Formats: sequence, C-alpha cells, structure tokens
Amino acid sequence: MEQETDNESPVILPIEDVLDLHTFRPKEVPDLLDDYFSACISLKIFSVRIIHGKGKGILKKRVHDILKKNAMVKSFKNAPMEAGSWGATLVELKRD
Repeated sequence: MEQETDNESPVILPIEDVLDLHTFRPKEVPDLLDDYFSACISLKIFSVRIIHGKGKGILKKRVHDILKKNAMVKSFKNAPMEAGSWGATLVELKRD
C-alpha cells in the first residue's frame, strides 16, 4: 500500500504571463492568485492567462469569484478559442 504524504514545501514558480492551476489544490488558489498578481505587477506583467481547465466549471467559477474581489484586477474575460477558450481566463491587472 502506497502512502501519500502531504508535502508543504513552497512551490517555486516562474513569474510569467501564464499561470496553470492544474498542479494546485483548490484551497491554495486564493493566496496563490494574490501572490502571483503582486509578483506580475512588480515585473510589469499586466496581462495574465489563468488556465483552470474546463471540467465541470467549478474551479473556473471559484477563480472568477476571486477575481471579482481582487483589487489588483482591472478586468477579466474568457480566453479566445486559440488560448484555451472557456478553460482559461484572461486577466488584465491594474497599472497603478
């Protein structure tokens, strides 16, 4: 029987204009988005594509609820077909 361990060591992510949420647990997403957006703004990255996947739309709804409340977010919309369609969200961050 294989035992799964819960490794709590931080994940180091390259800060770029795409964030794939597939490797994160849902409870990590709110803090992850906040930290990631802060890092993007400091690097002058103001457009970010968040890949949440299609599935049943549960993670997408959660991401959109978080984005609505985030003061760093200027706007967001579904990605175009060639960038993930409804499995991804394009986020514009504030430049102030």
